[in-house]
Amino acid sequence: MGPVAKMFIGVILMIVSVVAVVASIGTPFNLLEALITVVLGVVPALVFLIGVFIVWLEWDELRIERELAREEAKEKKAKKKK
Repeated sequence: MGPVAKMFIGVILMIVSVVAVVASIGTPFNLLEALITVVLGVVPALVFLIGVFIVWLEWDELRIERELAREEAKEKKAKKKK
């Protein structure tokens, strides 16, 4: 399945979900209220995971910078000995 077909399926899914939410407004089973509840529950967890990802990336960057500094120091010492 090519990328265009996958994009088409994605657009269809988006349209169907928007129609379902709009059509359910005013019914006993209000999807808009359910969507708001889910979003309010998911956003804090998502923000936490984004924070964990940023800390992990920066920690890895600091580790790599330290390794590069050590390698450069070793190269300078090797050049001085020659």
